[in-house]
Amino acid sequence: MAYTPPTTWTWDAQNGGKFSNINRPIAGATFDKELPLGQHPLQLYSQGTPNGVKVTAMLEELLALGHEGAEYDAWLIPISEGAQFGSGFVDLNPNSKIPAMLDQDTGLRIFESGSILIYLAEKFGEFLPKDIAQRTETLNWLFWLHGSAPYLGGGFGHFYAYAPEKFEYPINRFSMEAKRQLDVLDRNLAERQFLAGDSYSIADIATAPWYGALVKGLL
Repeated sequence: MAYTPPTTWTWDAQNGGKFSNINRPIAGATFDKELPLGQHPLQLYSQGTPNGVKVTAMLEELLALGHEGAEYDAWLIPISEGAQFGSGFVDLNPNSKIPAMLDQDTGLRIFESGSILIYLAEKFGEFLPKDIAQRTETLNWLFWLHGSAPYLGGGFGHFYAYAPEKFEYPINRFSMEAKRQLDVLDRNLAERQFLAGDSYSIADIATAPWYGALVKGLL
């Protein structure tokens, strides 16, 4: 039977499938819980999802280059259990999404993975060129990833793997878009070593956990 959308939408809390306990139309904290703090300047609150992996990879790359200031404490935020709706995490990221970071040196909160990557790149002077042309090309591809990945994860991935029922139309629609995005990457990388040119950058760090993992069969 075809679904007819109602004139006025109402929240059916039981209609979220696997994610019904965290899929809700309101923001804000649902319980009080302070975030733990460690001894290092950088405090990372995350989980090993493609978005979460971006920041961990960036920090490890910085440490591999000898930046001792990139030492960090990593705290697990199990999003399937709704930990991202605790009051401490919501104070850090009002959007209740991982990853989020606190820089104890500056007192700054940084949320959204792309913002965190730019922040770390600028703080440590790595993986984001200073030349305006190279920097712009790097940011082109960084923002390409953040505009594209929701179609892969929340679109194709959700309807193919997680939706409580399988429907041909959304699966076909998002499958075609995911394939188109892979073709964009394929054509770009046919002409250069890395996404933004000859240098490894935050664009590559952001994209690998999504599309790199996809082509390796890890998603």
